[in-house]
Amino acid sequence: MTFSLGRFPQRRMRRSRRDDFSRRLVREARLAPEDLILPLFVREGRQVAEPVPSMPGVSRLSIDALLKVVEQALTYGIPAIVLFPVIDAALKTAGAEEAFNDEGLVPRCVREVKKRFPEIGVITDVALDPYTIHGQDGLIDASGYVVNDETLVVLEKQALSHAAAGADIVSPSDMMDGRIGAIRRALDARKLIHVRILAYSAKYASAFYGPFRDAVGSGANLGKGDKKTYQMDPGNSDEALHEVALDLDEGADYVMVKPAMPYLDVVRRVKDRFGVPTFVYQVSGEYAMLKAAAQLDWIDGEACMMEALLGFKRAGADAILTYFALEAARLLKKG
Repeated sequence: MTFSLGRFPQRRMRRSRRDDFSRRLVREARLAPEDLILPLFVREGRQVAEPVPSMPGVSRLSIDALLKVVEQALTYGIPAIVLFPVIDAALKTAGAEEAFNDEGLVPRCVREVKKRFPEIGVITDVALDPYTIHGQDGLIDASGYVVNDETLVVLEKQALSHAAAGADIVSPSDMMDGRIGAIRRALDARKLIHVRILAYSAKYASAFYGPFRDAVGSGANLGKGDKKTYQMDPGNSDEALHEVALDLDEGADYVMVKPAMPYLDVVRRVKDRFGVPTFVYQVSGEYAMLKAAAQLDWIDGEACMMEALLGFKRAGADAILTYFALEAARLLKKG
């Protein structure tokens, strides 16, 4: 067969794909252990590691067991953890008073982690759903509607309790209007000016949260209820930009898009518009789907995990909250 050079491309994109070294040289998005934040479920007890059935590989940990995981995270180069409490049913109330108990589970856990590992970043979740008898993220009125301004008062107290215990970052995930400004003012008034705020700015009313609610025990309290009156509609992305702008104006240091996988377009829009530190949360449903498919040998679990995480970085995420953090960091450390 005779070839004419004029028939073939002068610029061949495949040239740089031929070898591993050249693929690595021109790679645009990169993933490293320092991009990862490890979510941890903490519960009362000692030497407890209670598996979460809908989240293979994830457990509810007593504080002593959690400290061992934190040590492992540091070994792999993970810079921060985020704490989610499993609260005893007897402590749940309509007013969520346990949320701002200075001797409650989260403040005690924060103190122990920072005492043992002062170098790890500790992020705490600021929301009321683990503490309420109805499973909503805020207080409710007689009709069951989540009231905004009354909830802000409790969120301020909760954030102050966590910050006083030593939390480096408080992370309001409740989606109440004005909560970033209220918390920032409260922190500054107490001279807690170095405590950062990670705002769940674009948190969608997603169907992907189910396993998480099982893990913290709020799913049973929520029952057939939903959170559509305060979490964002999945069809909206312009609205996400308004939410981010408001949170930044009110004093947020970092912003979050949650969930991650179904909202990569929102991540990219937020990053392009604002250019601020933008985090994503690979939520429990995303994690559970990949784990379940891998256990059935339908996918290569490790490869799909790493591809998903890299996709978040490519979309513009600076940091990723993921239950895969330990597993992914271990692989990244191996090179």
